[in-house]
Amino acid sequence: METKNLIGLAISVLLTLIVWALPTECLGIPGLTVIEQRVIALFVFAACMWISEAIPIWTTSVLVLVLMLLTTSDSMVNFMKIGEWVTENGAEKFVPAEGFGTMISNKALMASFADPTVMLFMGGFVLAITSTKYKLDAALAKFMLKPFGTRSEYVLLGFILVTAIFSMFMSNTATAAMMLAILSPVLATLPASGKGRIGLALAIPVAANVGGIGTPIGTPPNAIAKGNLENMMDISIGFGDWAMVMIPFVLVVLIIMWFVLLKMFPFEQKNIVIEIEGEFEKSPKAYVVYITFIVTILLWVTDKLHGINANIVALIPFAVFSVCGIFTKKDLKEVDWDVLWLVAGGFALGVGLEKTGLAKHLVEAIPFDTWSPLLVILGSGILCLVMSTFMSNSATAALLIPILIAVGSGMEKELLPFGGVTALIVGLALSASFAMALPISTPPNALAYAKGFIKQKDMAIVGIIAGVLGLALGYAVLITVCKMGLL
Repeated sequence: METKNLIGLAISVLLTLIVWALPTECLGIPGLTVIEQRVIALFVFAACMWISEAIPIWTTSVLVLVLMLLTTSDSMVNFMKIGEWVTENGAEKFVPAEGFGTMISNKALMASFADPTVMLFMGGFVLAITSTKYKLDAALAKFMLKPFGTRSEYVLLGFILVTAIFSMFMSNTATAAMMLAILSPVLATLPASGKGRIGLALAIPVAANVGGIGTPIGTPPNAIAKGNLENMMDISIGFGDWAMVMIPFVLVVLIIMWFVLLKMFPFEQKNIVIEIEGEFEKSPKAYVVYITFIVTILLWVTDKLHGINANIVALIPFAVFSVCGIFTKKDLKEVDWDVLWLVAGGFALGVGLEKTGLAKHLVEAIPFDTWSPLLVILGSGILCLVMSTFMSNSATAALLIPILIAVGSGMEKELLPFGGVTALIVGLALSASFAMALPISTPPNALAYAKGFIKQKDMAIVGIIAGVLGLALGYAVLITVCKMGLL
């Protein structure tokens, strides 16, 4: 382990132990119990570890879940229990001491790893893996780019829109890697003195980051927001409802960013010729993939018509592809398990916040009636954007969303004129996705920067423009549609 990681780990553990060991009265939350204080300490641990990245962020999620099971659940180790053991009907029973608090069901914590939203993401990964395996992605990219012709500005628009569409159903990283592989030979042929190739190279991460907003499976912050709203607030957002609002929003943002890129990085040459290798396979298994892909997407966007939950629909391709021998044991290893564990860890923190009663005590302790609801919505979005610029947007969402749901539940009436809790939480997911000012902000940014065509200054300017535009337009749309009951 590197020195900086050891320092990050040491600071994380030290701060956690300080919060853990403080008298409960010092935290300023009336009625705070021992178990609730432990949950706060584990929040501090998760925050420090995710920010420092002393260990991989998904590892932190798994570690936090294990620590919660050992220290806050009804299966915690005996020396962590404060109370007494009594004998009832010949069996020993633990009676918690006053102020110890409510232990979390270990089953509720473990269920975070099988949360329906995790299954939704799993289905998205299965679709992405099989589409790549049967070259559906490359063939679709070739098919969708063809109508944009060879005019330089329309080629740029084509790459933006096609990248965004793929990013709605595939991981942003995989989408960016695929589209950059298609684009790299083209970039190498463009004149080094021209700015056009910088715009083309920047178009991929911008489109991948923004495009993921379009569907609940497009990016982990979407899934974290959707899952926590369902689990903690009983607010369900259908796949089709999300897509109907977010896809038009994404298109508007991308069209504006197209104009921005053309203005900042004009092309010297009028035409760009793109040659993409990739044809639709015509084998029986390939046709099964095509049909299943289309049916799954149709079922997702029409969930209000047929009544099948999007999380259940996500398991259909998994079942079909497994039975037909299309998705094998080898393919299972390609699933982004780290993303699933990260999302699950975020849900576990939310469970701890709710089931221990900590969320209720936070709501009672904070004078929400003195807070401006609009300031809370916009302030949390700006905070999320800034944090996500320097750390994983998934980790930022996993950390902030459970806390802001507790805040939102305490301000439910005050937030209604501004779209309610839904606008507050979905706004955080949007803010996380619009953080793209640095190469370290997102994997698509890092991949594009590594190609060597982009200067960090150019990425920062474009990223800041996208972030400011996304937040301003995003919250305007969210507040409007949530007030109208469309989301």
